Amino acid sequence: APVAVLYRRLVSLRGERLRMHYLTNGARALARYKLAEDWVQRRISNLEYLMHLNLFAGRTYNDLTQYPVLPWVLADYSSPTIDLSDPTVYRDLSKPIAAQSEKRVKDIQERYSGWVDPEIPAFHYGSHYSTAGWVLWYLLRLEPYTTSAVHMQGGRFDCPDRLFWSVADAYHGVTTSTNDVKELIPEFFFLPDFLLNANSLDLGQPQLRSRVDDVA
Repeated sequence: APVAVLYRRLVSLRGERLRMHYLTNGARALARYKLAEDWVQRRISNLEYLMHLNLFAGRTYNDLTQYPVLPWVLADYSSPTIDLSDPTVYRDLSKPIAAQSEKRVKDIQERYSGWVDPEIPAFHYGSHYSTAGWVLWYLLRLEPYTTSAVHMQGGRFDCPDRLFWSVADAYHGVTTSTNDVKELIPEFFFLPDFLLNANSLDLGQPQLRSRVDDVA
């Protein structure tokens, strides 16, 4: 209700020369701005193109539930070095992150076909590739997201064993667990600071690892 009141107030204050624009057809807008053509002709980068797509899809940094989303690109996070000309170091972008292996696809299909519940319809994925919780999971070490994450957990950090501590471990999770299908946030491509525990947060001691600190 407060948001609606504020919106109506802003609309009432708009000047005569202020026009209101609504994005009612994303495909038409993309064609109008020729973003695909600019991308194909290499006038804009992959990152710029994907961020534009997020914008036209209604995603925004101002809403954690509609935060911009970018895909996992690499698939090798364990080798000391990688050859970027080798196709095997990349994930298959033609498939969802949840379907990167035949075993994973089989497991998901079996769960769907064998699902029996009178109230809950059958589903392939029990989560979503982007949620407010996943955004805060990634950005835990960076304010104001630290405060938001603590608020979400009832005034404390989540269990240390569940915190984001390793990129390799995160990728392993999204490619092996049927309950984890999250993609990436844009900060992976331009803001490495979010991986550092620059504020020396006490993130706790997991059961089988060293204390959670910077992301490995």
